[in-house]
Amino acid sequence: MNILWINHRDPRHPNAGGAEVRFREIARRLVKIGHEVTLLCENVNELPPEEVLNGIRIKRIGDKASIHILALKYVSKFGCKYDLIIDDIAHAVPWFSPIVTRTPVVAQIHHVHQEVLYIELPKHIAFFIAKLERTIPKVYSYIITVSRSTKEELISKFGINRKNIFVVPNGIDLTRFKPGPKDSKPTILWIGRIKKYKNLEDLLYAYKMIEYVVKNTQLIVIGTGDYEPRIRELSKKLRIKNIKFLGRVSEEEKIVWMQRAWVVVSTSIVEGWGMTITEAAACGTPAVAYNVPGLRDSIIHMKTGILVEPRNLKELVNAITSLLIDENMRTKLSENAYRYSQRLDWDLIACTFARIIEKIAYR
Repeated sequence: MNILWINHRDPRHPNAGGAEVRFREIARRLVKIGHEVTLLCENVNELPPEEVLNGIRIKRIGDKASIHILALKYVSKFGCKYDLIIDDIAHAVPWFSPIVTRTPVVAQIHHVHQEVLYIELPKHIAFFIAKLERTIPKVYSYIITVSRSTKEELISKFGINRKNIFVVPNGIDLTRFKPGPKDSKPTILWIGRIKKYKNLEDLLYAYKMIEYVVKNTQLIVIGTGDYEPRIRELSKKLRIKNIKFLGRVSEEEKIVWMQRAWVVVSTSIVEGWGMTITEAAACGTPAVAYNVPGLRDSIIHMKTGILVEPRNLKELVNAITSLLIDENMRTKLSENAYRYSQRLDWDLIACTFARIIEKIAYR
């Protein structure tokens, strides 16, 4: 099957994140089983307009705005050459491929952006993009999403028929993410793009209180983003001493910190899945996170981690503190998290994905 996959970024893009990891891991496995995959994505200066990565053809056109027009033109002209098109809607705005081609199209949606848009963007821009996102049920007949809770949001907020939504969770490279030595210090790990809706400041306020209860702790922050200056300023204001901002790190260093951490924390108010949560689980590290869509799928409450009420600092402090001081609880959740992660091998995920897109392509 000849597949065209449309996404803003490719795995080599300087701002590549979880959506690009998912693309890389699934697409290269689709190539291995005999499919052809072409990725149409935005261009960046330091990368060539075309190349082949892991057997995947990469075509880079336009910038993050113009690619929406250029992608439509490309699909209008060349869409008929493909057996299936995947519109990967990682940033709220649909690609609208079904409007210009008769080739079967499936949308992939990581999470619903509606409320997040008003946190991250000026109100008038947020309103416009939210309106575009709400066109999804009118444009697409079939949707793949990464979690059950995102599926339920698509049904409740957009009125999409549940029979047309397929859930394929994010996977883990189990050959790389595996348990390792724990740090001698009680170590809290936060990983992600530092955005306003990720609420890293909640963890800083919580950590300030945790320091008084659990001695010799350290907080490790991996990631960058436009909200980072505000977070660094708050860290200085709170006079937090044992905090390290590591910025963007290599995959190898990220894995080492996932192994060393005693607990990984997510304070985001929405996630499609929470890939770093399950990657840390494969390293034997339990999680504390807000009980929100996506994170409630990647964490099984009181088995692989602890879910707390969003923005409730008291609950956040108590949950993290409990895992740091209660070795029996931490060990139990760590073992459960590891066992749970073994179900999420990318090979199994890619096989499920392949079966679904084959059915859609040949209906």
